[in-house]
Amino acid sequence: MKKHRGFPSRLTGTDFQFTIRRENRKDGPAKIIRRERFKDRKYADRMADQAFMAALVRQFGEEPFERGNLDAGRLSWLFGREVVPAEDPFDPCSYDALLRLDLRKAQASFPEVFAAEAEEPAWEDDWDDEDEGDR
Repeated sequence: MKKHRGFPSRLTGTDFQFTIRRENRKDGPAKIIRRERFKDRKYADRMADQAFMAALVRQFGEEPFERGNLDAGRLSWLFGREVVPAEDPFDPCSYDALLRLDLRKAQASFPEVFAAEAEEPAWEDDWDDEDEGDR
C-alpha cells in the first residue's frame, strides 16, 4: 500500500479521517462506492469534503494517482463525480487502483477550493521602490 507523504491525515480539529495508517490484511481494502451527497448534509460533513478535495487538488492535480492509504469512506463521497477511475477495468477493492480528478466537475462542485487558489496575491518585487521618495 502506497502512503501519500504530505497528505493531511484528517481535517484539523475533527475526527474526519483522510488517510489510513495501515492496510487491512485480514479483510482486504474497503470497497470504494458512490455515495449520494444530499443538500441537507451537515456543515461539518461538507467542510470535510471541501478540505479533502483541496488536499487532492494540491497533491495530485490532474495526474492519475494510486488509492494507497487514502480513506475509502472519504473517497466514496467524491467517487463517480469529482474522483473517477483512471484505469479500465477498475478494482474498487484494491490499494493499487488508479484514480484521477475530473477538475471540471470538481470546480463546479467545490468552487471555494479553486477560488482560494486564484485569490492568492501575486506580490510584485518592486512595490517598495515606489514609496522610497516618501521617506
